[in-house]
Order: sequence, then structure tokens, then C-alpha cells
Amino acid sequence: MLAGAIVLGLVAGLVAGGSLWNLASIRIRSAWLIFLALALRLAFEIGVGAGLDLPQPLRMALLTVSYGLLVVGLAANRRYPGFLLALIGVLSNGIVILWNGGRMPIWEPSLIAAGFTDADVATALHVLLPAPLDASFLLHLGPLSDVVPIPIPFVRNVASIGDVFLYAGLAMFVFAAVLGRPSWIEDDAGTAVARRPGAGPRTRDGGGVPVPEQASRDGLLVAGLAEVGEAAALQRPSLLGGVGAGPAISAPVPAAPSFGRRVLGHPYVRLALNGDFSALWIGQLISFFGDRINQIAVVFLVLGLTGSPVAVSAVFVAAFLPNLILGPIAGAFVDRWDHREVMVVSDLLRAAAVVLIPAAATVDVLLVYPLVFAVTSVTIFFRPARTAVIPRIVRDDELVTANSATWIGETLADVVGYPIAGLFVGFLGGALALAFWLDALTYVASALLIGTMAIPPVVRTIDRAGAGLRGVLADLREGWRFLRSESVLLANTAQGVVAQVSVGTTIALTPVYAAEVLDLGALDASTVYALLETAVGIGSLVGGFVVGLVGMRLARGRMVIVGFTLYGACVAGLGLTGNVALALGLMAGCGIANMVYVIPSQTLFQERTPADLIGRVVSFRFALVTASMSAAMAGAGLLAAGAGVSTVLVASGVITAATGLAGLLTRSVRDA
Repeated sequence: MLAGAIVLGLVAGLVAGGSLWNLASIRIRSAWLIFLALALRLAFEIGVGAGLDLPQPLRMALLTVSYGLLVVGLAANRRYPGFLLALIGVLSNGIVILWNGGRMPIWEPSLIAAGFTDADVATALHVLLPAPLDASFLLHLGPLSDVVPIPIPFVRNVASIGDVFLYAGLAMFVFAAVLGRPSWIEDDAGTAVARRPGAGPRTRDGGGVPVPEQASRDGLLVAGLAEVGEAAALQRPSLLGGVGAGPAISAPVPAAPSFGRRVLGHPYVRLALNGDFSALWIGQLISFFGDRINQIAVVFLVLGLTGSPVAVSAVFVAAFLPNLILGPIAGAFVDRWDHREVMVVSDLLRAAAVVLIPAAATVDVLLVYPLVFAVTSVTIFFRPARTAVIPRIVRDDELVTANSATWIGETLADVVGYPIAGLFVGFLGGALALAFWLDALTYVASALLIGTMAIPPVVRTIDRAGAGLRGVLADLREGWRFLRSESVLLANTAQGVVAQVSVGTTIALTPVYAAEVLDLGALDASTVYALLETAVGIGSLVGGFVVGLVGMRLARGRMVIVGFTLYGACVAGLGLTGNVALALGLMAGCGIANMVYVIPSQTLFQERTPADLIGRVVSFRFALVTASMSAAMAGAGLLAAGAGVSTVLVASGVITAATGLAGLLTRSVRDA
């Protein structure tokens, strides 16, 4: 697996136009620590494999020193691409191995699922954990042990969560190293993130201590892996002339970029090599996958305990209510607090709540609902903080692409994560508690990654931190006044409130549409429903990727108009057809259209809202649109019972398309 990660990084880097010669320019801080640690670990495994019976004190000392040296070496280079992921992986594996007396535990069901038997376990290096998820499993730190079966031929293995981080980090590092760092992209490595209203200087802790510009993450996490002290300054002159560079006309005309240079200039590659954004994106992707596992696990946990569809539906109600109740209030508090700390604390609180769910269910299934409510409530604080942070860690001309990448990550978790989560939860059987523990670990990993970000602080015009309830109400009024007075954002919100009625309608009626309207042939309704949802996810991936590529060159308001019009047309088309293939195409169109209006809408709010107001303003919009979608979901079933599913879909689609086209008549929407 380790060799596979290296090969993957090499191949990806070469395909992207890199060169193996770039590996020679790598300069790793304290490299001798890493090599010494690896040598000690290799010597230990060779000795144990040869039958050398090491005394337990010597075994623990060797492993402690090797893991300690490796952690220190990786930490010294944590700002380079992939090293932070590798550090988390090594820490995870080191903790569980040292806790278990120098042996890595392997969960027996995972071993069997990967195609191995007990005889394949080297007892000198591993210890076998029996199937029951009892106190012994927890005392051996089972969730961190080898629990992920990989039954694929030629790479069969049982991996730990730490292994996944380690391999991903190594592949990312090799990819970046092979790409290298051509001189023409120096300005991209060090260009300052444009300061928006309310944004202060970049800091290491998100608070008030400025970080020297040359030590910013933007200048460090670039493909060339330059030393920290040699990172480009944030205000480096632009390629064709800039501050102190003289007249632009005197600059030489650059040669046409090679394929490799074009790859490095690709907006998604530049974001991948932006350390702050990568930490946020990877942390979110990890927790998104954990969320999918948790969602399926909690549904089947409640269903298994109660056997009641009503009890299962109540889980979704508990997860949905905080969006309506707490949205704007959460935004008011988020605007008072440090955004990075909000995200880190939110992840840790969600981890604590999730890990309690299986224990609470054994006491009383009713205790599951407040915990689900709590997880969503904390997420409501995380969301506006993330939205507020993105404009402060990427360049102006990368903002649309950054928002696209964020949505792509969430959609990828839907398209890939749900099937994997379903298989994993099915594999666990009665050991569902492990799914919740793994989800908690993904939140902890996300918190660790986000904690490394260097985010410019927000310069707040008014400090109401100690103003109590009256201050919170004043904050809410201030956010609402801004939204109401900003014609572009208010028009976008009003358009979204009306147009996204069809989103709520499709969410509520798609299962019934699959069962009652479509000509299923040999397929069953549940299979077709799953295919329809998958089609939406695929469309969202395609739409998000394309918007990220071309969105910065297009007018935001007109993209929103096109997105709503296309979405409405696709929903109306669903109501007019009973053909499964055509319905799948229209659902993919809905996914594309969703990205076409969501991403520019989010970008508009980030561009036009002061940093010290964005939490409240975004939360107000989200609450209003969510209320509209909720009303549509509640009314769709009642209307469909009387008028029919097809009629309701056509009507809601027409409303959305008409609302989108109406934007052409409103200057604040059309010219945004």
C-alpha cells in the first residue's frame, strides 16, 4: 500500500507534466530524523520477522523513539503538501501501537472480509481483536486499529484510519514534488489574498498576532516545496509588472506555457497547493464521508431498535429542525468569534455527540433524537464560519473555483460516500457502534487539519462580545439591515426563496415519483430512486467542476438566472415523462443547474458582505431559503395526493423557471 501511494503520486505528477528531476530539488527540514526513524522501524520489523525475541522494554523503547522521531520530523515539515496528513496518520498508528504494547490490533471480521485467516497474522507485530464491540475492543483502541478491509486482488490488506491518512499524504507530497515549481508561477505562490472589507492581516492563530508575510501558508504550500525562509513574499510583483516593477510595457513577453505550466496554473491545482484551503477541503471531505456513514448507521440503529418507519422519519426531523430555529442566531455568534476556533470547536463537539449515540440508544432510543439535534445544531455554527473563511484564504480570482471545490467535495461524498457507507454499515451488522466511533474520528481529524490553518483575522467595527442578549439582538438587526439594504443580495435571496420551492418538491416527491410515475420495467422502485439520486450527484459533480473552471469569467447574476431556469425546466420535464432513462438525464440536469445557481450565489455573498457581518447575512439567507424548501416539502405530499405527482412537479418547475427568467427584468439580479 505504501509503494502504491508513491507510484500513484509519481504517475499523477508525470501525467500532469512534472519531471522526475524535480525530486532532486526537494529539501526536507530535519530529514535525518525521518530517515533515522524509518531505519529504526525497519530494523525492528526485520529483527522480529527473523524470530529475534526482543524484551518488552527494548521493544517499547525502539518503537517510542522511532515514532517520536518521525512525528518530530513530519511536524517540522507540516506546511509542505501532504505532510500534515501523513503526520496525522503516523500519530494515529503510533498511539494505538504503543498503547497495545508494540503491536497493531487487527479486528477479526475485517481480517476475514479482506480474505485472510488467523494464520496470516504475525503475532509478533499484531494482536487479533475478536468480533464483539465490547469493553476489550475499546480498551485496545479498536477504532484506530486495522478495521478497514481491502479485499482487492494484489493489494489485499487490512488498513487503519491512520494508514489512509498516511498513504493519502504521501501520494500528495510525491505528486507536488514531481510537479516542481517553475519561476513563472512565483507570483501565484506569494500573491496576497485580496483584503475585503473587515479583513485584517494574516495571522497564525486567527487572532491578532500578524505572521510575517513570507511565512504565510500561501507561500509555503506550493509545488516546489521551497524552504520556509525562502517562500515568496505576499506582495510579490506581478508577472507583467507591478509594485516597483516599472512600466508593464517594458516587461518581456512570456513564452507560451508548456503543458506542465498550464497544469500548475489550473485553478484546481493552485487551490490544491494552497495549504490553508487544502487543509479545510480535505478536513471537510473526511468529515463528509464520516457523516454519510453516521447517517446510514443511525437510521438502521433506530429502525433495528423500533421497527418503526415513523421513528426513522423522526431522525430526519430532529436533524432538520435546527436549520429553522437556530440559523440567524448562530450567525450572530459566529460573527463575534474567531472563525477558525468556531470550526475546530464545532468539529470536536460533533465528535463528542456522535460517539455518545450508540451508548444512548442502549439506554433509550429516545435519547438518540436530542443527540442528532445537537449534531445539526453545532453544524449550523460551522457552516457560516467556513463560508466566511474561504474568501480570506484564496485569491479574488480563485473564489468561484474555491466555492465550486467545496461543493464538489460534498457532492463527491454523496456519490461515492453513500454506497461505501451502505456497504460498510452492512458489513458491520450488529457492530454498528464502530460506525459512530469512526465518524467521531473523522471530526477529530478535520479539527486537527483546520487547526493548522493561518487565517487573516476579521477587523470588527464594533465589539459586542460582552453585550449579552441585547447585543445578540443588535447583531441580528444589523445583519438584517445590511441584507435588506444591499439590493443585489436581497434580490438574490428573494429569488432563491421562490425558485427553490421546486427543490423541496423534488426532495419530497422523488421516491413517490419513482414508484408511481415511471415505467420501471424489470427494476424496482427503490433501485430507480437510488439511481435518480445518484444522477443528481453526478450532475452536481459535473456542474461544480465546470463552474469552477469558467465561473470567474461570467456574470454572477446571469449564472443564477440560467441555473434557476434550467432547474425549473428539468423539474417540469420530470413531470411530463415516465421514461426512466429520460428521467435520469433530467435529474442529472437538476444537479448541474443546482451548481450553476448555488456557487455564484454563495460567491456574491462572500464578495459583497463585510467579513464581520458575513455569518449573520449568510445565515439569514439560509434560514429564509430553508423555510421555503421546508414548506414545499410539507405541502408537496398533500398537493400530490389531490392533483397527482406529475402535476405538482410540472407546476413547481414552471414557478422556478419563471422566477429565474424574471431575474432578467431586475437590474440588481441581471447585472450582479
